[in-house]
Amino acid sequence: MQSEIKRETIPFWRDERILNVLGQVAFIFAVLFFGAVIYNNMQAGLTKQGVTLSFAFLKGISGFDISETLIPYSRSSTYGEAFLVGLLNTLLVSVVGIFFSTIFGVILGVARLSTNFIFNRLAAFYLEFMRNLSLLVFLIFWYLGVFLRLPKVKEALILPGDILLSNRGIGVPWGIPTASFPTFRLILLVGLVLALVVFFTLQAYSRRTGRAPLTLLWSLLTLLLVALLGWLILPQKPLTLDLPYVKGLNLSGGKILTPEFMALTSGLVLYTAAFIGEVVRAGILSVSKGQIEASRALGLSAFQTLRLVIFPQAMRVIVPPLTSHYLNIAKNSSLAVSIGYPDVFYVTSTILNQSGRSVESITLVMGVYLALSLLTSAFMNWYNQKIKLVER
Repeated sequence: MQSEIKRETIPFWRDERILNVLGQVAFIFAVLFFGAVIYNNMQAGLTKQGVTLSFAFLKGISGFDISETLIPYSRSSTYGEAFLVGLLNTLLVSVVGIFFSTIFGVILGVARLSTNFIFNRLAAFYLEFMRNLSLLVFLIFWYLGVFLRLPKVKEALILPGDILLSNRGIGVPWGIPTASFPTFRLILLVGLVLALVVFFTLQAYSRRTGRAPLTLLWSLLTLLLVALLGWLILPQKPLTLDLPYVKGLNLSGGKILTPEFMALTSGLVLYTAAFIGEVVRAGILSVSKGQIEASRALGLSAFQTLRLVIFPQAMRVIVPPLTSHYLNIAKNSSLAVSIGYPDVFYVTSTILNQSGRSVESITLVMGVYLALSLLTSAFMNWYNQKIKLVER
């Protein structure tokens, strides 16, 4: 006769699974409770002042100028349009900063591990020097000590390519659309579609054969080739070149990059690239030396080894900390207020001072930076999942 084993029932107050759920529920209730207390206190304070929460003030007339805009704006525009101008300026600095700091950071990381003594020491000095600076102090120095110290407009330097360099800005040649530009835009769209076809075709070929063609390079060349053919076959050039020139005490024509924009963007790039360089160096060092020796034994060149062996494995180590530095670029762009660049924080501060809507204004700014951070994190997390090592 087999003996029956009675399983002892665990009391719910000792069951770890139930306790974990109860702990999480209690935490959520605590957060909601303190949030409700803070909100009620804020509402009570605003009520005493005769103020109610509302975003209707965004429809009011701004009445102030913004020195740099990507969309049409005037003093008669609304607060909402002014806020949009600041948001677009922040997005521009963030995107340009991320792009160039990544390129410069990769160069610094590779140079830091170079066997060339001069490149290695220069990269090491730059990395250590920039990483130990205060970003705010560096931006102020970079703006006041470099860009505002450029030659006056009357004595503007003329660089190759008809680029004008002065303390009022940097003037670069720019294209003005002509009547054939809409047609050229359609040709560019066709080129983009063909470039995507080339990209996915080469990726499929790489997975099928194990070879790694220069996918991005051939895709870019496809787009450039279609654009060049479109430029040549159109009866009228889609763009006319507008050159910058000195007009009075300012630069005119072409595209004028203000000292504030250049100081902020280049300052963020130079500063963040130093941190990205260290991340890249750590990622490269994480790859086993045996992998590098095997690639050399197969006859791969140094560039092929870097592109096909080192970086694909190093990216799994590089991407997570790289995400943090991308987020820092977006958030550090708020330091633009120190040098007068009209980013979203700078413009919102002016709106706050004029409208008196402090809670709503700060909420908008916090929402913008939160959205930028979440979108950047989501994209980088997706990319990290795409390149992570799949275990069998």
